[in-house]
Amino acid sequence: MANQYSMKDPRTLYPQPDFEKQPQSAPGLARDMDPKPDHGETSYEGKGRLEGRKALVTGADSGIGRAVAIAYAREGASVALAYLDEENEDAREVVELLKGEGADVYNFTGDVKNEAYCTNLVKQAAEAMGGLDIIVSNAGKQTSIDSLADLTTDNFDATFKTNVYAPFWIIKEGINHLPAGASVIITSSVQAYNPSPSLIDYAATKAAERALVQGLGQQLIASHGIRVNGVAPGPIWTPLQPSGGQPQEKVQEFGKETPMGRPGQPAELAPVYVFLASAESSYVVSQIYGITGGSPTA
Repeated sequence: MANQYSMKDPRTLYPQPDFEKQPQSAPGLARDMDPKPDHGETSYEGKGRLEGRKALVTGADSGIGRAVAIAYAREGASVALAYLDEENEDAREVVELLKGEGADVYNFTGDVKNEAYCTNLVKQAAEAMGGLDIIVSNAGKQTSIDSLADLTTDNFDATFKTNVYAPFWIIKEGINHLPAGASVIITSSVQAYNPSPSLIDYAATKAAERALVQGLGQQLIASHGIRVNGVAPGPIWTPLQPSGGQPQEKVQEFGKETPMGRPGQPAELAPVYVFLASAESSYVVSQIYGITGGSPTA
């Protein structure tokens, strides 16, 4: 069976546009997408690179978070999955998959826009797993709005609380639990470098995350021995897109604008998150890895 180590032509590895229109209500479900995203369920092969580690992953029900959770579990880590109540159907699939493989998996539901939830999430995950070595702040909110006049304060506030406040709250509590050698990874975006006019609030939060990675990385490595890095995905085929992250006409052509001519799949990002969480990246701090199908991030 092909795995992430098999040599393949990346241009034709996964489905290419055009896709069908497929509107969903936010936050959306991977199980209702066509084609269904690949999170590495049948392809990711672990090599024990995170044996004995304890990881918390937000937004872990689907998309990038789900792919990271699968990869971490198969690399030997215990994994705490965090997601919204509305995402239970997707989350159940990944929990059943990983528990069926004998992985040590815990699941927590709640809204990262709430500070108390974020703080308690870290405490409860650390207690459940007997410690905490890795935090992946991945949960995100993205809504395409063409006109600034239609961008409400409530939507702007919700985007910032999900994408910027949540990692701040989670990492702030995390330093009370993470030992020296631990790793924090924030999911930023190509939007931090090349903002789309219909994603003003989202792009602004991703630029803020980029600054968090670079600033916190310098601070926490010096004060605690904790490495902070980030990933800047391009167009990735996740429920975020058809559930309001893009208008339906853009969903149909999603990823076509990249040099590779297709959207990325969540499974294609997981190995970078594994690398950044592992001791192999011991001298990597304050860096943001672009995974964009060829579109420059600077």
